[in-house]
Amino acid sequence: MPEWAFGGFVRPVGANPIISPDSNSRFFDPMNNIATGWEANDTFNPGAAVIMGKIVLLYRSEDRSGIKISTRTSRLGYAISKDGIHFKRKKEPVFYPQDDSQKEYEWPGGCEDPRIAKSEDGRYVMLYTQWNRKVPRLGVATSTDLLRWTKHGPIFKSAYAGKFHNIATKSASILTRIEGDQQLITKINGQYFMYWGERNVYGATSTDLLNWTPLVDQQGKLSILASPRRGFFDSNMTECGPPAILTPNGIVLFYNGRNNPGIQGDQRFSAKSYSAGQMLFDKSDPTKLVDRLDVPFLRPMEPFEKSGQYVDGTVFIEGMAWFKNKWYLYYGCADSRVGVAIYDPIKPAFADPITDSRP
Repeated sequence: MPEWAFGGFVRPVGANPIISPDSNSRFFDPMNNIATGWEANDTFNPGAAVIMGKIVLLYRSEDRSGIKISTRTSRLGYAISKDGIHFKRKKEPVFYPQDDSQKEYEWPGGCEDPRIAKSEDGRYVMLYTQWNRKVPRLGVATSTDLLRWTKHGPIFKSAYAGKFHNIATKSASILTRIEGDQQLITKINGQYFMYWGERNVYGATSTDLLNWTPLVDQQGKLSILASPRRGFFDSNMTECGPPAILTPNGIVLFYNGRNNPGIQGDQRFSAKSYSAGQMLFDKSDPTKLVDRLDVPFLRPMEPFEKSGQYVDGTVFIEGMAWFKNKWYLYYGCADSRVGVAIYDPIKPAFADPITDSRP
């Protein structure tokens, strides 16, 4: 691991997966007016935040209303922990498609893949995917307690007269910094900044954390800050992960790399597998890519990371929390369960090995 990178991260022995589907949880669905097993099929891809000395996860859950991922309805469940490993879950979701102002964007697919960060004024800002099974859009919601949320709608609706409102947008990572024992949203060059994107990495700025303006080039097209690389673990996708972090070495962006299934991929890793990578951007210019890991620091190795909805193997990182002087990284396991891995900066461990034999 280079000096600027975070890791390695260690999976706590015997702890994972920390959240799994529960067919006993029932919820009255306002879309269909029936009780449904809202987390019966899959629980994965959580956002993470710290509140009052505890870690809260808002994890994506899927019911059994469809036959595969993206054909079922997603809602966000709530889990809280004193130690970051053992969680107590609520029996009903805290965020879901309702008969509200966001109905046209969230029915019937729901609310997916949250990333959460805390602002200096104490608000929690959540960027998530609104999925109406037509166009996925990045939406934003805010809360002061992680339980009650206010939806503010699609984040690109106003920028450039709505030019990017009706295109597919996903996976937003707001820039943060560490101040004392808190991870807080921070400004750079007088504005809030975020990385976003599924296949490529793009950028956007904001003055209020609710309305965002994508970065564009001289032709008015989205500016690409980073892309997949032929022959590497991220040869097919570079999908943004947890909130980016401003460090003395620069801005570290955590992301999910998908390996190309053909000869363009890295033959050392499974075809179509998702692994976790890191990029370093200039601390004064968040659009300038400085360095990048050539191999993943976390990759599918355990059985629960290779079995479920996505059998090709997935560690999909979305939630990361600075908690008791350690980094707790939460990830989706094969789109079916939630796992955790921990990085202790005082005692850094090895990153995941390139082969299945551990050091």
